[in-house]
Amino acid sequence: MRAIKQLVRFGWMQSLSCLFPVVIFTSLAVTQTVPLPLLPRYDWLLIICLVMQWGMVHSGLETRDELKVITLFHLIGLMLELFKTHMGSWSYPEDGYFKIYGVPLYSGFMYASVASYLCQAWRRMKVELVKWPSFYVVTPLAAGIYLNFFTHHYWIDIRWWLSGLVILVFWKSWVTYVVNGKRYRMPLVFSFVLIGFFIWVAENIATFFGAWEYPNQGESWSLVDLGKVSSWLLLVIVSFLIVATLKQVKGESFPKKEIGQGEEKWAEATINREENYQ
Repeated sequence: MRAIKQLVRFGWMQSLSCLFPVVIFTSLAVTQTVPLPLLPRYDWLLIICLVMQWGMVHSGLETRDELKVITLFHLIGLMLELFKTHMGSWSYPEDGYFKIYGVPLYSGFMYASVASYLCQAWRRMKVELVKWPSFYVVTPLAAGIYLNFFTHHYWIDIRWWLSGLVILVFWKSWVTYVVNGKRYRMPLVFSFVLIGFFIWVAENIATFFGAWEYPNQGESWSLVDLGKVSSWLLLVIVSFLIVATLKQVKGESFPKKEIGQGEEKWAEATINREENYQ
């Protein structure tokens, strides 16, 4: 029963951390079924996202530093959207005043919502990273993953090589988190896979409500290719690495190993030291 209660609490904390994505999905569903005055649907979605972002910062749900990271994700996502729509990977068929080369500005918020989730979950669950690789390894890896989204249209797709590098680089890395005062741990690579899979589920919901359209969804909606999980997994890794770098710069989420303490003893202490946390 304790395990079930902890699982329910974990799910609840995850749900709270998904506030921004939930607002986006709800807005997609509502704006698809309810007639909208004055402005096209895409423009109303942009207004809703802007108001939501302002509300989260104003209410303290997000800090100004986190807003900077989320804004960076918005720009990264928008650049990717501009390129991918130009290459015909997907499209935004509806009208809108606030569109750049066929891409509505609200689309960047869908990437920003991933960063918002990471920041929210990080704080709520007191996430700490164990055996985090060197900055000089992480940064080129993240850059390589992001650039491959562009270069694979002109050169070979090296996503599987990059995935192998991710496993090698993060094989010994763990993420620890607190649920109701008890600290747990999970292999970092496994957490990447989980987040990537659930974003793929979210992508199916988003395309069902017409957030964007893949070429095979022109006549009727169909399930997004499961192979897209690999793309989202790699993009999640880029997101995670940027957020983790922010935490590292701020001196957060990286427990220090005490001198003279054995590796196993330190790992056990890291997992259990908040056993009686209130």
